[in-house]
Amino acid sequence: MARVKIEIPEKKLFEAQIDVRITDLNYGNHVGNDALISILHESRVQFLKSGTFSEMWVGGPGLIMADLTVEYIRELFYGDRLTVSISCGEITRLSFELFYAVYATREDKTFISAKAKTGMVCFNYQEKRVAAVPDPFRAFLTGQ
Repeated sequence: MARVKIEIPEKKLFEAQIDVRITDLNYGNHVGNDALISILHESRVQFLKSGTFSEMWVGGPGLIMADLTVEYIRELFYGDRLTVSISCGEITRLSFELFYAVYATREDKTFISAKAKTGMVCFNYQEKRVAAVPDPFRAFLTGQ
């Protein structure tokens, strides 16, 4: 089986700190895939908030997720301290890529646990259609 491999851009725009909660565990006693997606979501919301944006407002339109890819590398357990770094990839007129590198610290050792990419589209929720990436938000995504 060919495995997904995600290349994370070098330029980090943001880092979120998140602790694994007991409710993040599945029946295998490790973080479930649904919980990892929620952790990515929380990280993205913190990132947007750092620039006074939200998923519902990026300078006019909001955001909608068009796709998600996850590369699982190593299990996460209750009590792990996560650092989720966020980078931006390609930006088009209507959309952009966000990349996530999930690092865990356990017993004073840090390792990468997962990589992910979301394809995000600017979306006008009132008109129910895609919208252009606003220039101030584009500048935020490029770290300017």
